[in-house]
Amino acid sequence: MDNKLYDYSPITDRAPLHWPEGKKVAFYLGLNLEHYQIDKPSTSIFGGTAGLHPDPLNYGWRDYGLRVGLWRMIDSLDRHGIRASALVNADICRHYPQVVQVGLDRDWAWVAHGRDNSTFQAGMSREEEVDYLEDVVRTIESHTGSRPKGWLGPALTETDNTPEILAELGLSYVLDWCADDQPFHLNVAGMMSVPYSIEVNDVTLFSNRNLSGPDFLQIVKDQYEQLSADAGESGRVMSLPLHPFIINQPFRHKYLDLALEFIAGQPDVWLTTSDDIAKHFKDMPERQSS
Repeated sequence: MDNKLYDYSPITDRAPLHWPEGKKVAFYLGLNLEHYQIDKPSTSIFGGTAGLHPDPLNYGWRDYGLRVGLWRMIDSLDRHGIRASALVNADICRHYPQVVQVGLDRDWAWVAHGRDNSTFQAGMSREEEVDYLEDVVRTIESHTGSRPKGWLGPALTETDNTPEILAELGLSYVLDWCADDQPFHLNVAGMMSVPYSIEVNDVTLFSNRNLSGPDFLQIVKDQYEQLSADAGESGRVMSLPLHPFIINQPFRHKYLDLALEFIAGQPDVWLTTSDDIAKHFKDMPERQSS
């Protein structure tokens, strides 16, 4: 079947998109805060043990992010004045109260990211998915004090019903469809897509392609410079999705810090969150039919 979720719209045919204060590129950092079930295979550094239970090699590698890597990340975010968009599993709220508190102290935007990163909605009936998503949203709201406005599926997964159910729960955007450099409306009332990058993403760059820290720094610079050049008449979005168990390993972290220093130093950048990008886009009446 053809894609009915959104219509085709070449970026050259759209009304101009203007960011606050005439900025060209809206930048947000997507901080993935993820809980993994110990008896299920997931993102792995070595596939040979991924199906074992327990799997100390891969589970421990992932667990490093919340125990150590995140705190390096926070130092850099604070230093460069960047407010994270926290892509948070509901089970983070249940098991890691210190993580939630440090985000509350910094007024992070809280984006729902499923119950955990070992559970996907594929195969759920609509009724099962409604119960699942209601629990995720309610749990995050109860621990953060604010209802999530956005959604990123674990491994960017959805069912055909996901956007509609999320809209019914009061959410207004998804990050799962990496199809554009600008937000766009979905064919679901009240729901839009906000850009998210699967290419400029530490999982892809390091785990899948085995690039180096200097490679990462150059890629971030190249991504920003091209988007800024593209944005002469109409703004663009740059997302930087990160996982503390990958980018905040000691030998990589300094390159993240240099990348954030570069981004924060650009005169045409709007340092923002995915929530604020979605709100700004929604409030632009001239683009409602785009």
